[in-house]
Amino acid sequence: MATTAEIRELLTGPGGAFEVVTATIDGVEMKIYKDRLPHLRAVAEIAAGRGDGQPFIVYGDRRIGFGEFFRLANSVANHLREDVGVVHGDRVAVLSANNPEWCLTFWATVNSGAILVGLNGWWKADEILYGLRDSGARVLVADRDRIARIAGSLGELPELEAVYLIDAEPADVGDDPRLRRFGELTVNPTPAFPDTPIDEADYAVIFYTSGTTGRPKGAISSHRNMVANLQNTVYNTVAAGMADPGSTPDLRAGAPTQTAALLTSPLFHVSGCHSSLVVGTLGGVKLVIPEGRFEPAKALQLIQDEQVTIWATVPTMVWRVCEFEGRHDYDTSTVTSVAFGGSPSAEELQRMVRETFPNVRSTSNAYGLTETSSVATVINGQDAIDKPASVGPPVPVVDIRIVDANGNDVPQGQTGEVLIKGPIVMPGYWGKPEATAEILDEGGWLHTGDIGHLDADGYLYITDRAKDMIIRGGENVYCVEIEQRLVQHPEIADAAVVGVPHPELGEEVKAVIEVVPGSTLTERDVQAWVAETLANFKVPAYVELRTEKLPRNASGKLLKNVLRGSGEVSFAETM
Repeated sequence: MATTAEIRELLTGPGGAFEVVTATIDGVEMKIYKDRLPHLRAVAEIAAGRGDGQPFIVYGDRRIGFGEFFRLANSVANHLREDVGVVHGDRVAVLSANNPEWCLTFWATVNSGAILVGLNGWWKADEILYGLRDSGARVLVADRDRIARIAGSLGELPELEAVYLIDAEPADVGDDPRLRRFGELTVNPTPAFPDTPIDEADYAVIFYTSGTTGRPKGAISSHRNMVANLQNTVYNTVAAGMADPGSTPDLRAGAPTQTAALLTSPLFHVSGCHSSLVVGTLGGVKLVIPEGRFEPAKALQLIQDEQVTIWATVPTMVWRVCEFEGRHDYDTSTVTSVAFGGSPSAEELQRMVRETFPNVRSTSNAYGLTETSSVATVINGQDAIDKPASVGPPVPVVDIRIVDANGNDVPQGQTGEVLIKGPIVMPGYWGKPEATAEILDEGGWLHTGDIGHLDADGYLYITDRAKDMIIRGGENVYCVEIEQRLVQHPEIADAAVVGVPHPELGEEVKAVIEVVPGSTLTERDVQAWVAETLANFKVPAYVELRTEKLPRNASGKLLKNVLRGSGEVSFAETM
């Protein structure tokens, strides 16, 4: 059996199916695929050619074929142009749970050369309004639950020219004349794609990531970024099949004839959009989207009914399914691949996956950021078994360095900050050149803030984070954003936010608070205060109230390493 390195050389070397060459892009020398698609619309055009013989999107009782889907997406694109005047470079925002309308809006927007703004569906009103203003979105597509959060504030958004409602009537939301039904966009399906010229350097999406300075920053993914991620994923699929020929295809009697993926990662994350929606579009994958909140029983029922073969999600959801008491009441035999992202996968979780999904030969894990347009490293197959603590080697067009505090490369095996370079790295943050310069240097290296090391085989291990950040259930939580909200309370003199371990979520949010003399503040009061303006996943699950000063060094910096080990932790249910 060929090794991972031998397969990579065969596929990416001269004449290989995924030949990698070096090119200078925007003054930065990097690896790229010699043969690559020019933009995302080329992906859509290939997919539309599949016709309607197989389903593309399954959502409740709706089953939409590839041909029908893109006829509808082209109608959306035409109406956005003719009814609102959306042109190349304009921003179209989506604020919704996963559903077909999210997918239609994405493809309609990027195929027109416009920019899709994926707003976090967990955000509260203040965060949503900020994202819309910051991106300068001209159009908003929203579902009933989320538009309700800002319905009374639409007058504060003069740049917003139209709001299309997915599952609500305008009269149910308000009397703002900009409110319309999403159905107005799909009344003229057509096979003709938009003909706006698109360059691979054009911006495709803006996804917001919380920042160390408080407000979220809009990380841009270009068409080049997203196509590179797509081709990296195709490479990984081919390489995995060559490493373990028995893993694909599944020739068992009754095995599914179409790859089917359970899409549970939010589409406003790169894992959901870039690595599930876009990859599934090109690959002819049936994307099965659960309705409503994630529930283990619902996920297992869909896996059984739709003969799901692939499930790529955050470890939290996998934990919940693998610990669900009734999991063996469902037929999970069609699942052959389970992939994690968002945090390292524990060996115990890998064992439980194999116990819950009997035909999964091995699990896979990936490492990436919003700023890298999804996956930078991936590990699967025998490698995932042999190196369970690793997130794998870099994908073919990515380079990784490990550097010390002075930016110097450290010897192999030693820890330092992880730097990433390649065509998946974002061009920058939307409208924030100074923030871009802080993370992206002139040589094209993205400074991730993550701490790790490379082993002798070039496999990456993530051991810590340099940024003051918590990863809760796959969501990045920047402590400073919560701290800034906490100290606005008149009874809070000082506050520090740290992460504490959690078996399923990875980490939970803990707030250590110095209250003013005479304060009657309770844990629930603190949670309610944060919940007024920040998403629920940022609300502290643990609150420690104290009257003494928080520990700081001579320069006034909070000593969070001391706080993480301080005192008894009192638990209060997250709101």
